[in-house]
Amino acid sequence: MQLFNDDCLKILPTIPENSVNLIVTSPPYNMRTRVTNGKYTTRENSKHFSKKYKNFNDALSIDNYYNFHKKVINEMLKISKIIFYNIQIVTGSKEALFKIIGDFNINIKDLIIWDKGHGQPAMHSGVLNKATELIILFESNAKAGRCFNTYNFNRGELNDIWRIPRERSKIKGHSAVFPLALATKAIENFSKKNDIVLDPFMGTGTTGVACKNLNRKFIGIELDKDYFDVAKNRIESTNQTLF
Repeated sequence: MQLFNDDCLKILPTIPENSVNLIVTSPPYNMRTRVTNGKYTTRENSKHFSKKYKNFNDALSIDNYYNFHKKVINEMLKISKIIFYNIQIVTGSKEALFKIIGDFNINIKDLIIWDKGHGQPAMHSGVLNKATELIILFESNAKAGRCFNTYNFNRGELNDIWRIPRERSKIKGHSAVFPLALATKAIENFSKKNDIVLDPFMGTGTTGVACKNLNRKFIGIELDKDYFDVAKNRIESTNQTLF
């Protein structure tokens, strides 16, 4: 297990090419970038409904958000065979995400819909509640078609809609977390025992816990020191129930 409390764009280029078997991650969604009077803007942390990050404002401009994710995906494609990229379409991510899907169309093998069961009420009239999130599956050496080069499921076994409820966290300010069941399902179906799995946005360590449970080697990167400390403790003592 290797854990880094740092910016993933500093660590990813130091990892040898083609050395990782699978990446499972869920990056920040740019939740604090909103629209006011027809223009993108940001909101103060104290007033905004999302208070997930203490040391990161989660409010990049659309161009900066797009450029950041494009750089991260390019780095991930250099080092990993398969990338499991969970993202939600929100106001601050929508335009950048659709551009990214176009840019990487060759490397995108398929999409999975994570059905959370119900959506939180939209923050504005005329906006759909988000009861789902999008999982983009990238493959570094993708060939034509939808068949993965590496997989552990038989024909007809794995659907493209994963109905997994949200998990609630006991960590203050982090009310919803990446479900352990979701990370487990990704790792079981797209990697083997002793494979190396990476999460460049480790958060509170769910991917690492799943790896330890499933006998995978884990590399985790997290910028926020508070979340890093929680993740490290959680992974090292997987019998301790934090959620």
